[in-house]
This record gives sequence, structure tokens and C-alpha cells, in this order.
Amino acid sequence: MSDLIPKHGGYRKLKSFQVAQLVYDITVRFCERYIDRFSRTKDQMVQAARSGVQNIAEGSQASATSKKTELKLTQVARASLEELKLDYEDFLRQRGLPKLEPKHPVLMRFKALKPQTLAEVQKWVAQERKIYTDTQRQTLTSKDKSVPVSESPCQSLSSACLAANAALSLLNLACYLLDRQVERLARDFENKGGFTERLYRVRSAKRRSKA
Repeated sequence: MSDLIPKHGGYRKLKSFQVAQLVYDITVRFCERYIDRFSRTKDQMVQAARSGVQNIAEGSQASATSKKTELKLTQVARASLEELKLDYEDFLRQRGLPKLEPKHPVLMRFKALKPQTLAEVQKWVAQERKIYTDTQRQTLTSKDKSVPVSESPCQSLSSACLAANAALSLLNLACYLLDRQVERLARDFENKGGFTERLYRVRSAKRRSKA
């Protein structure tokens, strides 16, 4: 049966799943703090974040018998996270808060941190707030001291702004990983086919063995 039903469901080891799950945790906390609890936006953001996580997992599990379904659900996850990106960008734009460039020192420090949990992201936000409210410029006491502190304080980098930019940075990473995942799945499907083709090969081999 191993030839017919390959190993599947290992989504927890996928980097795309891990990043999407962290984005979900951040989004739930972000919406609790910064989005009106009666707003449809709150529900939409949380649902989009959840959809990203759930569809990656469901697609991985479905891969046992349908590569087509895995490919479709992975694309749904990608679309959900793209929708969530727009919500974070809207949040920043509507409040006149900056969307930081990828090379901005703040995001460079965030990427160097490689956070794995919501607590690590919250700690990073607190550190950045300290930097930007300190009257004297100082270097960040972190493992990566090669990333410079910005030349001048920017008071617009509130906790909400930092959290939104952190989420956007992770969303960009998750979308990149999912794009690569979709490309690989499409290539595998083209070269090896799906469950139907696998079933045909197993049956043919069984008939030949009995001949």
C-alpha cells in the first residue's frame, strides 16, 4: 500500500505552515488590540489568517489520494494570506502609518531575529519601542549586532505600526514559500500524475506479477 498511498500529512514540518501559524497568532492578538471588535474587518482578518493555516494542513492531508486537491487548497491558502496582506496595508494607510521597506533597519532586525512565537514578536516590538523612545541612540543588544539602529527616532513607529509591519514581513515570507510549494506540486503532478495514475501503475504491476 505504500506505493499507492504515499506518506502524507506532514504539514507541521512545512515552513509555510509554521510561518502561517505564527501570522495567525499575531493576527488574533492584533485584532484584539487594534481593531474594533464589532467591525467586520476583525472577523475577516482572523478568518483569512485561519484559512491560510487550515488549507495548508488540509491540502497536505489530502495529498494521499488527490494531488489536485492538495494543489487547489495550497492555492486557496496563498489567496487567503494575500487578502490578509491587503488588510494590514489598509490599516497602515488609513491611519497614516508607514509601511516599512524590506531593507529598513527595523525590519532587518526583525528578520535577523527569526521569531518562532507570538511572545518573541511581542518582545521585539517592546525592544523597538524602547529604541525609538530613548533620547540617546544605542545599539541593540541582540545576537546580530551588524544590523544598524536607524539614524534618527521615528515616533510614528507605534506598537500597532510595528506589529502590522512584522505581520506583513511574515506574510511576504509565507506567500513566497507557498508560491514555491505550488510550483513544486504542479511540477510533480505534471511529471508523476496523481492518485489515478498511481493506482493504474500499481494495478498494472500486480497483473504483471501474476502473469
